[in-house]
Amino acid sequence: MAISKEQIRAGRALVGLSAGDLAEKAGVGLSTIQRMENRGTGSSTLANVEAVQAALEKEGVIFLPADQNIDGGAGVRLKK
Repeated sequence: MAISKEQIRAGRALVGLSAGDLAEKAGVGLSTIQRMENRGTGSSTLANVEAVQAALEKEGVIFLPADQNIDGGAGVRLKK
């Protein structure tokens, strides 16, 4: 599942990480996080997208694909 820029922003907000914190935890540059959050993940490498997703998941974020969300849109939630 490809994560969206909205999911990255929402996931980061859910766990209270700054963009710099997420960049550090994912092992990518701050500009990479900013680009993903502003323009989406389409121009990022798969390795960087996976690193960001894994870092957020390690913090407890669960990514919900559009077909698993009540309103039909992709989303995030916090693990119990």
